[in-house]
Amino acid sequence: MRRMCILSILVFSMLFVSNSFAKEPDWSAYASILSKYVQPGVKNGVELMVVDYQGIKADPLFQKTVDGIEAFNPRQLADKNERLAFYINAYNIYAIKMVADHLPLKSIKDIGSFFSPVWKKNIGRIVGKAISLDEIEHAILRSMGEPGIHMVIVCASVSCPDLRNEPYTAARIQEQLDDQTNAFLNNSGKGIKVKGNDLYISKIFDWFEEDFEASGGVKSFILKYRKTLHPSVRVNFYLTYDWNLNSN
Repeated sequence: MRRMCILSILVFSMLFVSNSFAKEPDWSAYASILSKYVQPGVKNGVELMVVDYQGIKADPLFQKTVDGIEAFNPRQLADKNERLAFYINAYNIYAIKMVADHLPLKSIKDIGSFFSPVWKKNIGRIVGKAISLDEIEHAILRSMGEPGIHMVIVCASVSCPDLRNEPYTAARIQEQLDDQTNAFLNNSGKGIKVKGNDLYISKIFDWFEEDFEASGGVKSFILKYRKTLHPSVRVNFYLTYDWNLNSN
């Protein structure tokens, strides 16, 4: 009897310790979705990771992915890396869901209107509260002071950064942010096109210019990742943003 009591106390203690530490959601269903339905391709002359939204919509693992986000309590997350990984994944999952829920579709922007943009439409629930893509991006992610988020959240469009074909995780988030930023800034159809001493850069740097001030500004941020560019380059030009879906 005494041994059973001791064993019960140990089991209870292990459960308490386990539950008292932060943990990320189980991303295995999402990982399967990404590896199966996100592949390299070309659209409108731009190299990108192409997303098969029809396949995702028909796969029960995607509903499991959404359910996993909505069942998870992000208040468990202990540090910035855990929060970054969770909310970046949440944004991308809900952007996929927004498109999948409205197929057939030419552009994600077609879901909304000038007076009711798609970004402000509720698409899911986190901690039981209805949430929009706009809230995840502006109220949560941008407030973390990490400009690299703009290289990893994907608005389902050709000119957006690519959807990575694996989930973001706290353990690898900085490595993944750097990797995606390098990929974006080295894609002449998306991030930067060099013409002589002029750089044509993504409109993302125009829309969110203030977010790069902590990195010394847009130009300094770019030169950090494109070290072969001469510091005298000019970055006053912007690439045309292609809002067509990042799908075939």
